[in-house]
Amino acid sequence: MQIEFYGATSGITGSCHILRANGETILLDCGLIQGRREEMEKNRRPFPFSPDEISAVVLSHGHIDHSGRIPLLVKQGYQGPIYAQNATMELCDIMLQDSAFLQEKDAQYENKWRKRKGKPFIDPLYTVADAQEALENMVGLKYREKKEILPGISIRFQDAGHILGSSSVEVWLSENGKQRKMVFSGDLGQYDTPIINDPAAIEEADHVIIESTYGNRRHRERQKTIEEIGEIIREATHQKGNLLIPAFSIGRSQEILYYLGKYYDEWGLNRWQVFLDSPMAIRASKVYWDYPHLYDEEATKLRKKIHEMPHLQNLKLTASPQESMGINRIKSGAIIISASGMMTGGRIIHHLKHNISRSGSHVMIVGYQANGTMGRALVEGKPTVRIHGDEYRVKAKVHTVGGLSAHGDVDDLTRWLSSYRKSSPHVHVVHGEPESKSDLRDHIESALGFKASVPDMGDLLDI
Repeated sequence: MQIEFYGATSGITGSCHILRANGETILLDCGLIQGRREEMEKNRRPFPFSPDEISAVVLSHGHIDHSGRIPLLVKQGYQGPIYAQNATMELCDIMLQDSAFLQEKDAQYENKWRKRKGKPFIDPLYTVADAQEALENMVGLKYREKKEILPGISIRFQDAGHILGSSSVEVWLSENGKQRKMVFSGDLGQYDTPIINDPAAIEEADHVIIESTYGNRRHRERQKTIEEIGEIIREATHQKGNLLIPAFSIGRSQEILYYLGKYYDEWGLNRWQVFLDSPMAIRASKVYWDYPHLYDEEATKLRKKIHEMPHLQNLKLTASPQESMGINRIKSGAIIISASGMMTGGRIIHHLKHNISRSGSHVMIVGYQANGTMGRALVEGKPTVRIHGDEYRVKAKVHTVGGLSAHGDVDDLTRWLSSYRKSSPHVHVVHGEPESKSDLRDHIESALGFKASVPDMGDLLDI
């Protein structure tokens, strides 16, 4: 029985780990590498395995850095099952087809340039047809439903509290009379996050693979974060500008809408027009509304009270490009929630183009911003940003709101690990910047007494 560490060992995207037991090979996640162009080019490198040798794929959740290379796996010959929690299946129907559409568009743009330069054309990384084939192979499971997926190999999904359907994966392995239990954390959310439940406690394992996005940081207290959002909205109201909120389509957008609905009167939102300007976020929000049984207690009470979620009288869902372009004619009084969350593409770029150099405008950054992204440049206070080849001076006020991350901080990660009361697992720290991983490793060993390590890509561990 072996674990091979592959994706998300040298960064925070491209999650993928390989389990081998009883003559079978399983992938835990198969995510897209994101970030700078040179990083994304790594997606075209060959897998360190033959796709037709994979027996099963087990997916922790729908975010594209965990699911986004599954269509490529299918394109290259994988025909087996892809196990996911039921809500994750529905979100992947949105995410993977959208990702495939963007892959096709990117290849078209690239090939226009290559034609002018006399260079050979490239194929898209994968197509919509590849994504659709992958979706047909998905098998949905409920939380807490243990299932034998291969001889001697069983899995169970537990709520990871990150986004709807996000899971920590328990894996039981049997080989030659020996049994081992391995747990993959997936992406763990913060405790007491609205809408979704807290990460579920798991009491025993021999090995745990854990993410470390915020492995050496602590989030701001949530109530203080809510108060800060209210202050930002009041300041923007006074200055009569627009408020841009770059947000990931799945998870963050729904949480922001939840808060805008809950504090509608207190924040004076009747004076604003609120736009959810992301086709993917609009479709994802419907999935959230369709899974009320996965809500936490607070969200369940709110839904019962107002019959739907969110409840914003002035919310406008702008699905079409024409509706999106129309927003940019508004100079004051618009709250625009739009993707992408790190401002690497999508409709938010066009809204920034029209607002970033206007002194009355505001940009509220609510999530992690990776190195090399426009979001990181704004967080670091760069005086200018490049949009569509042109330089724009940053005159809008940029706010960094640190308490809304969908990822748990070091205290949340420690709290989740402390639930392992029946065993002292060997913990393997992945999915984070180098310092974050090493700091979390040291913290786990000192605070919990568990053996912990930071694996490199290609490390092979006999378990």
